[in-house]
Amino acid sequence: MSAISLIQPDRDLFSWPQYWAACFGPAPFLPMSREEMDQLGWDSCDIILVTGDAYVDHPSFGMAICGRMLEAQGFRVGIISQPDWNSKDDFMRLGKPNLFFGVTAGNMDSMINRYTADRKTTS
Repeated sequence: MSAISLIQPDRDLFSWPQYWAACFGPAPFLPMSREEMDQLGWDSCDIILVTGDAYVDHPSFGMAICGRMLEAQGFRVGIISQPDWNSKDDFMRLGKPNLFFGVTAGNMDSMINRYTADRKTTS
């Protein structure tokens, strides 16, 4: 068996059957609050993505791409953007997900956020 055959996928990503929530269709926006979930008629999210970045539903933002890709597979996806990690309130904003929380620190490395080019802490 060659190394090339080991990395070839058996199936195309979109050939898998969609998750049951695909019957809702694509959401005009990915919810960031309980009120937005109510507007969509959702009682809960299947997946909640937590990011340290600001969230904009645009392809230049990583969580927008991940969220829309998961939504295309039939999952109900919610976003928690820039939560206060000292309090649990932000993390409970959308309730408990049916499947999992996906967590990312964001695009900007914490070292870049915290220090200047002279390696002094930002004020």
